[in-house]
Amino acid sequence: MTLHIGSEIEKADGQVVKAGNTAMQSNGNSAAQPESGGSAQPGVSGLQLFYELRDPSGALIYTGTDSDINVTNPALWWPNGYGKQPLYTLTIQLKAGETVLDTREYPIGLRTVTVSREDDQWGQEFAIMVNGVKIFARGADYIPDDCFYPRITREILERDVNACVFANFNCLRVWGGGYYPSDEFYALCDEYGILLWEDLMYACNIYDVTPEFAENIAIEAKDNILRFRNHACLGLICGNNELECAWTDWKDVQGHAPSLKRDYLYQFEFLLADVVKENAPDAFYWPSSPSSGGSFDNPCDENRGDCHYWDVWHGQKPFSEYMKHYFRFCSEFGFQSLPSIKTVETFTGEKDRNLFSRIMESHQKNPAANGKILYYLSETFRYPKDLESLIFLSQILQGYAMKEATEHWRRNRGRCMGSIYWQFNDNWPVASWSSMDYYGRYKALHYMAKGFCDNVAGSIEKKETHMGFWISNETLDLVTVKAKIAVKTLDFQVIEEQEAFKEVPALSAECLFEKEYKELIAGRDDSVFFVAEYEYEQNGQKVSKKEFETFVPVKYLELKDPAFKVTENADGSVSIQTDTFVPYCMLEGISADTIWNENVVAFTDKEAVTLVPVENQKISRDGVRIYDIYHTYH
Repeated sequence: MTLHIGSEIEKADGQVVKAGNTAMQSNGNSAAQPESGGSAQPGVSGLQLFYELRDPSGALIYTGTDSDINVTNPALWWPNGYGKQPLYTLTIQLKAGETVLDTREYPIGLRTVTVSREDDQWGQEFAIMVNGVKIFARGADYIPDDCFYPRITREILERDVNACVFANFNCLRVWGGGYYPSDEFYALCDEYGILLWEDLMYACNIYDVTPEFAENIAIEAKDNILRFRNHACLGLICGNNELECAWTDWKDVQGHAPSLKRDYLYQFEFLLADVVKENAPDAFYWPSSPSSGGSFDNPCDENRGDCHYWDVWHGQKPFSEYMKHYFRFCSEFGFQSLPSIKTVETFTGEKDRNLFSRIMESHQKNPAANGKILYYLSETFRYPKDLESLIFLSQILQGYAMKEATEHWRRNRGRCMGSIYWQFNDNWPVASWSSMDYYGRYKALHYMAKGFCDNVAGSIEKKETHMGFWISNETLDLVTVKAKIAVKTLDFQVIEEQEAFKEVPALSAECLFEKEYKELIAGRDDSVFFVAEYEYEQNGQKVSKKEFETFVPVKYLELKDPAFKVTENADGSVSIQTDTFVPYCMLEGISADTIWNENVVAFTDKEAVTLVPVENQKISRDGVRIYDIYHTYH
């Protein structure tokens, strides 16, 4: 691999007029493009740029003035889950003779990144390609962590990126309605392998592009691109959020002057596209999200480009509606929930803790959203007895919705190549679509995402009484899976059981087992459940997991009191055991915001489940709360 460090010192009439603006490239795709290496002063001659490159271990592999550096057998940078994130160190010095005038140092991840848009049997794919491998993007949309940007500290950003790794994300979309994150954010994403879909900061609006405005936004874009183009984590640059589809689909936009529609094309398909091309020539530029490629060519086309999907939630369609869509890349879809009761307590008094109180509604900015939560709750669960139970059920609904959608699209890998849910985080304590609230507390969704975004993940495809069990293998290796699939009663008696075995190729999704259960469960569909326990080997370790499904909505199951046997161990771990089926159980520290290695667990047999705090976590010495479905209405 050759690193090309371009744009050397330019001279005119013997005088140095520019130094730096170097560009580092790997295999034709930007691995890093440092901004100006130092400002040369008029009248100073004999300036020279010197380069030093060290490998990820710190060993020196090159020093000199040659702007082309050959790296033999490079250690490639990969997104989280596909490999490691080795970073080389490039040091650039600007010298006048032996005097060092300026020094810049850049961590460099060697990789190639683009987006494949090949024509295929369904239309045209939209697949992020890293080092020649088409990956399935898994993650969420990132918004500012706070309304007051100085509060977004490195500690907060480290919390964010660690939360992404915890949930097995490989991608974040930096939403165009927010802000350009700090340099620390991009550096952390480099370090942990979080690939970024980077929107430019335009969203849901109309712009009158005057000459002054055009000049201003070109400078703003260049200034920010020069900051983040260096980073291995940069996956693609997108012009805006929802402006193209607004002109084609939003009634309140379509009535505006044609000149403003023309300005849209100039702003995003010419002006800013050119700024990206000039300053990050190897970055993939996408004009809008959603889009099929630009020019108002059916931007919401499900068979080309990326899509946003909101019929589930805003349209109040059932979760099963996800199964009718095979987007090439879904970059925005979501479902709301309430935050932890501990978060609610930060902005309410006891008298305010009613879903429709003034204070609760003031912390809900989506019109009628609290009513939507209750509507969807009524479809799945029984009416909750109190606010804490409502909070828990809303979070389970949210997690289940995102799980259903993501698993469906992962089962259709190749046709769909990305599932980015709305949204990752919050900028104030509020009911919202986030999986992690303002205080960094994981909602049920974030714990559930760890499972459905895992590199190797099982999923159940339910079609009434027909069940299919799938494995999605998003690793670069073949995985051999053994599964035990059963229908059980609520007290764990096995009605029927089968075993399945399959080798699942790298970067694929395979159905291990499917069967129609209509006759088997006739007359007892509200007293049984379906469970698939499966195991495989990864990095020399045996991994065991399970997935469950019910044949009827959980509200119709005659669940029994789980009467949990709970043991709080000295190391902070908690062991839980029960003699009856529990579809969803979630643990929460009473004082400390402990993050567990897993949470939102199902009990499908009498084996104890032990939840362990992740490394360096505070432990609630005053105990834990246990939430389960039965006790939301008893």
